[in-house]
Amino acid sequence: MPLLRTSLLSAEPAGVLESLDELFALAHAMEQEAADNYDSLAKEMRGQGKDDLAEVFTHLAAAEREHVDSVTQWSQSRRGKRPDPAMVRWEAPEAFAPEAAAEVKTSRLMTPYRALAIAVRNEERAFAFWSYLAAYSHDPEVKKASEAMAKEELGHVATLRKERRRAYHQQHERDIAEASTTPQPLIDARRLEFRLAAQLGEIEQRQSGPAAVRTREIRQQASKMADAVAGFGSFPASMERKDPLEIAEALVEGYLDAAERASDAACVESLQQLAEQAISRLAWLRSLLAD
Repeated sequence: MPLLRTSLLSAEPAGVLESLDELFALAHAMEQEAADNYDSLAKEMRGQGKDDLAEVFTHLAAAEREHVDSVTQWSQSRRGKRPDPAMVRWEAPEAFAPEAAAEVKTSRLMTPYRALAIAVRNEERAFAFWSYLAAYSHDPEVKKASEAMAKEELGHVATLRKERRRAYHQQHERDIAEASTTPQPLIDARRLEFRLAAQLGEIEQRQSGPAAVRTREIRQQASKMADAVAGFGSFPASMERKDPLEIAEALVEGYLDAAERASDAACVESLQQLAEQAISRLAWLRSLLAD
């Protein structure tokens, strides 16, 4: 199974789908579960007086309800009926990881950016799920429909990534504004890459076998990337005290943002390559640190 699937799915699906009726029933159930979870989190955030987060989750719930309606219409056009919940034979991966929901409800540091990062992760998991079913389906129609579902989820990922980047920019601007009123030094991407490399070195020492080898590779990659980004970017110095995942995410967003703003073609290409490397690194770190 490709790395993307293994890093996103905690376990392989319990089986394969035997018919379009099963596919539509399962897709409908998954989208409805996601909508219900986001609705629940919106109410939780509103109850805690976190209106900005409540707005984010209300928006996400509305988007998932649109996905529910889309699956219903697709089922009616292909099968002449609505999805039948009784056709769901086995439990799909949870649309919203329990630990993520717990983090949203209890974290004092939750922000719209982090909430959207969780939503991106959920959509990536759904993409991996449908990609898996498409790869292992025995029925040509089910295979084609699963591929269409995976493509749809990938579109959701792209949309949410844009929203997440917008939230990141807003948060970053607030951090910079706060730094100007409470002076603190800013650091560049080179320093963050070196900090990440040091953290990876600490992780590597606790590992053995293939995991240690892969961690060493991405540590060495971070050191090389540091040499390429000297003087680039502007991050609050406090970012150096964050954990590896937060630093890796900040670097991804920094490279993506710079690529979007750059006008020189060579510069854009270089930044896009850095972003691709950083995204691949982040996916691996998520898988590694989840173990």
